[in-house]
Amino acid sequence: QVQLVEFGGGLVQAGGSLRLSCAASGRTFSNYAMGWFRQTPGKGREFVAAISWTGGSTVYADSVKGRFTISRDNAKATVYLQMNSLKPEDTAVYYCASPTSQATMGAWDHWGQGTQVTVSL
Repeated sequence: QVQLVEFGGGLVQAGGSLRLSCAASGRTFSNYAMGWFRQTPGKGREFVAAISWTGGSTVYADSVKGRFTISRDNAKATVYLQMNSLKPEDTAVYYCASPTSQATMGAWDHWGQGTQVTVSL
């Protein structure tokens, strides 16, 4: 059973930083890509960033490029999202996700419970 648990959300002022963590269990973490998504009320889930199973490849949404950094520690089975220069429009529930299949960065089938990030003016 794959389990993903996010940590690190909270309230921060615009311009500030937060680091989200997602601890994974239930399978060999280093064989799978990991991603971060976010969702606000009334909107669909939005892709934020993804990282390949080795960590050698990353992809970002245009809205966060240059401000957010995704990374992973395969020894700790954890993926991180460092968020800098936060804006009020970054306010959302943030979810980490992983695909069912190895060696793919898509078909995100496994999800964490989400962590709230609120950015105030």
